[in-house]
Amino acid sequence: MSVESVVSPQPNSRLYNKDLAPTGSAQRTWTFYSYLSLWVGMAQCVPTLMMAGGMIALGMNWIQAWFTIILGNVIVLIPILLNSHPGTKYGIPFPVFARTSFGTNGANIVAVMRALVAAGWFGIESVIGGSSINAFLTGIFPAWSNLNRGDFLGQSLSGWICFLLFWAFNVYIIYHGMETVRKYLSWAAPIIFVLGVGLFVWSVSAAHGFGPLFEQPTKFGTFGSFMPVFIPSLTGVIAFWATLSLNIPDFTRFSKSQTDQMLGQTLGLPPAMAYASLVGIVATSASMIVFGKALWNPVDLLGHFHNPVILFLSLFAITVATLAVNVGANVVSPAYDISNLAPGRISFQTGGLITAVIGLLFMPWKLLSSPHVYIFDWLGTYSGFLGPIAGVLIADYWAVRRTRIDVPELYSPIGIYSYKNGFNPGAVAALVCGIVLALIGAFVPALVWLYNYAWFTGFVVSFLVYWFYMKSAGVKLGRSGEISLGE
Repeated sequence: MSVESVVSPQPNSRLYNKDLAPTGSAQRTWTFYSYLSLWVGMAQCVPTLMMAGGMIALGMNWIQAWFTIILGNVIVLIPILLNSHPGTKYGIPFPVFARTSFGTNGANIVAVMRALVAAGWFGIESVIGGSSINAFLTGIFPAWSNLNRGDFLGQSLSGWICFLLFWAFNVYIIYHGMETVRKYLSWAAPIIFVLGVGLFVWSVSAAHGFGPLFEQPTKFGTFGSFMPVFIPSLTGVIAFWATLSLNIPDFTRFSKSQTDQMLGQTLGLPPAMAYASLVGIVATSASMIVFGKALWNPVDLLGHFHNPVILFLSLFAITVATLAVNVGANVVSPAYDISNLAPGRISFQTGGLITAVIGLLFMPWKLLSSPHVYIFDWLGTYSGFLGPIAGVLIADYWAVRRTRIDVPELYSPIGIYSYKNGFNPGAVAALVCGIVLALIGAFVPALVWLYNYAWFTGFVVSFLVYWFYMKSAGVKLGRSGEISLGE
């Protein structure tokens, strides 16, 4: 019997639509290569290169920057795999999975939080994609540079034109659904890989070998001076994919097996990020040698090229790469999350369009104004919101329920996951405690160390508070043995 068949024929429309329903066997089309290409496509993106290059610009040497990124991605792979399991086992997306711990109404809280972060990332990626188009047009058609003048809300006329053009590309792909996403990522991944190889080769050639690149010293002469930069940078690396660590069920619900998604992700994420970040490190180091300053944004770096063929190929590849990660990482999840708010009225496609509009409102070009704003302020701050959500989800599914979920009850407003008026007070309390302790250091200097470890702080606090609450409260069993709060 498929998971889809156990859902009641007429589930509550407030909690159900065809996009939120459990996937059936015919929808299980994602294989090992699908997940491998998903991470290769998403990891080898401009924000990855910027994160790695930003660490060089902040004063790390290549070993320190590369170690920080590899360690962060190995750590974040753990919650990714833990939250992948229910997606494949039960075929449910993230906002439906969140109902098990937060309640049928409470799940909207975390869904909206995750959607807002994704919308911010959608905006950032759209700025990058638009800037690559703008750089190409400026390099090929000199008259286009006349449109670079002026300023409206922080962007020139040419910037707005290219930004909205790239924005429209994203909307087109999402409008055609998840199968189009899978097909696009499958052919985009090899193109993205070639871009990285080309940028790596240029960097080594321009710097006249590896020696000059790898011999650049660190600005941190002692362990004590390095740690204040290393810790928030590591938190930023984890935050980079902390978004996907929550909504990864949106992808693994289409997997043919647990083995496919686990192996695909394990062999995809850390190696792809290690490779892509090394390209970013080498390219930024080369820019310091060739141009005398750290160009941590690859689009700015490629803007120094004047050969039209190289300019076209490189910026085309960046556009493809940026579109791949934007669709995969920043639209799929919020499309489901927003649909979860009103399943009877908001489809997956409509949710994706709403995400795209919210992304405009973030004025994301300001988040890319400097490495400090990008790594510490943007990545570091939102990790304090996402770590607590991960703590509650993992504690509930693995420590409390032991992987057992009563699927039909997820779509019932009066079922075991309705808790108290649709909210699980224990989950809400754990979430608030985790967020407060993770972010309090941003306002209280004596507790800044909690903020530097924001994702870890929030995760551990929320995990423990939720586990203690659920163990202490009265519980009852669902039809399949699932645990929920008693009345």
